[in-house]
Amino acid sequence: MKMGKKYAESAKLVDRAKLYDPEEALSLVCQTSKAKFDETIEMHIRLGVDGRHADQLVRGAVVLPNGTGKTVRVLVFCKDDKVQSALDAGADYAGSQEYIDKIQKENWFEFDVIIATPDMMGMIGRLGKVLGPKGLMPNPKAGTVTMDVARAVTEAKAGKIEYRLDKTNIIHCPIGKASFGPEKLYENLETLLTAVIKAKPAAAKGQYIRSCVIASTMGPGIKVNAAKIG
Repeated sequence: MKMGKKYAESAKLVDRAKLYDPEEALSLVCQTSKAKFDETIEMHIRLGVDGRHADQLVRGAVVLPNGTGKTVRVLVFCKDDKVQSALDAGADYAGSQEYIDKIQKENWFEFDVIIATPDMMGMIGRLGKVLGPKGLMPNPKAGTVTMDVARAVTEAKAGKIEYRLDKTNIIHCPIGKASFGPEKLYENLETLLTAVIKAKPAAAKGQYIRSCVIASTMGPGIKVNAAKIG
């Protein structure tokens, strides 16, 4: 595979065999972010669990103290009496059947997060096949199924992210933008990792955090010593 010139330059700065202390890793990830746009910094956490078993699933949500640096578009499914409070809290869209129809008939996906009141889940269930694969299905564990839609909207806009295992037992999450600098990124990284550690299933045996890697959108992976966080 042919690497781009900027990636090759960045890769030279990283010792692939080294386990970096968090502060050094974050300083390095900002240095290796050489694209013309403000790159997203992502964290990839491999866990010592088997997500095929229901009692070893790791899933939840956390509000990053410094947000993600991304403008989040929020759609709220609710009855008429909640629409105004959702919009007042900053929701981009709020309603019920009209948005279900829009998604079904127009293949409309101009949103990043869906929040729903529990009484709407029966209707939204019909959208499971299109929302599920995109990771957009509201979920009580992530705090996106709630009667307190105003609070959920505020949190989503403030930088609430959902973390969940993929099929290879790795969690992938954004922890901010390169422009945040190492200190703000560290606060976000620490918040996310602490939440993942707290979510450790009782059924998990052996080493829980197997590896932790950070990378910018276009940059190389940097191994982080997760034991040095906190």
